[in-house]
Amino acid sequence: MEKTLSIIKPDGVGRGLIGEVIKRFEENNITIAAMKMIHMTRAQARGFYAVHKERPFFDSLTDFMISGPIVVMMLTGEDVIVRYRKLMGATNFEEAEEGTIRRDFATDIEKNIVHGSDAPETAEFEINYFFNSFEIVR
Repeated sequence: MEKTLSIIKPDGVGRGLIGEVIKRFEENNITIAAMKMIHMTRAQARGFYAVHKERPFFDSLTDFMISGPIVVMMLTGEDVIVRYRKLMGATNFEEAEEGTIRRDFATDIEKNIVHGSDAPETAEFEINYFFNSFEIVR
């Protein structure tokens, strides 16, 4: 069983889209093994996105991610990384396929509702960043 991290970003939480995102997981046989709502500090956001620290969008991304609460989830399922990334849609919502989360709800390339791990190694780091072993349903 593969695992990945999902984040419903501040725009998704603020617009009341938590239930809609979770509904899409359930409709696609994606299981939530851990979930919590948090409000990241600047240091936490900078640590999570450290891989992007040299990129020009780093400051605006971390500012956005601390602008409100987020919902973090560990998702499990067969080929869940690829399946969830397809369900999310392209980072640029204008290029995302019809019916994807980003195409249906995003308003901006940065305010694109959700985040998902892009590889098993990334998923491992990201899940461990937010969850300890006691918070994960096995």
